[in-house]
Amino acid sequence: MTESDEFFMQQALQLAQQAADAGEVPVGAVVVCDGQVVGEGWNQPITGCDPTAHAEIVALRQAATALGNYRLVDCDLFVTLEPCTMCAGAIIHSRVKRLIYGAREPKAGVVDSNLQLLQAQHSNHRLQVVSGLLADQSAALLTDFFQSRRAAKRELKNSLKEG
Repeated sequence: MTESDEFFMQQALQLAQQAADAGEVPVGAVVVCDGQVVGEGWNQPITGCDPTAHAEIVALRQAATALGNYRLVDCDLFVTLEPCTMCAGAIIHSRVKRLIYGAREPKAGVVDSNLQLLQAQHSNHRLQVVSGLLADQSAALLTDFFQSRRAAKRELKNSLKEG
């Protein structure tokens, strides 16, 4: 990991905050090529009515459009949370050089937590994976988001009981 890795992960965290502000699960992603951001995204499946609008997919689409190629062979993908199956597939197909992620996702993560999909023998692309970069900040953003949602649900439930 380098100082620039931390810089780009900070950008992904800012995008994750945008997702949280919109009521989406706070995940952010940044695609970097030759030291420049060429794609960015945050979770937006609810606001976009699009089940594929995970932060990684949004960022990869933007990067592919910016570079004029769906192959992102010289690019790094920074994401605040360990990718799911759908996103891992997109990462493989886009041929990114490096995946750098923050917090582990014990339920749906498939890079390290579960299937280790990126290392599968049948995969036709291998990439470098760096895990745990700014993991505490990434995890705290998620924890705060879900605690806030649970508290809001409790308040609503209590107000309905009292009413």
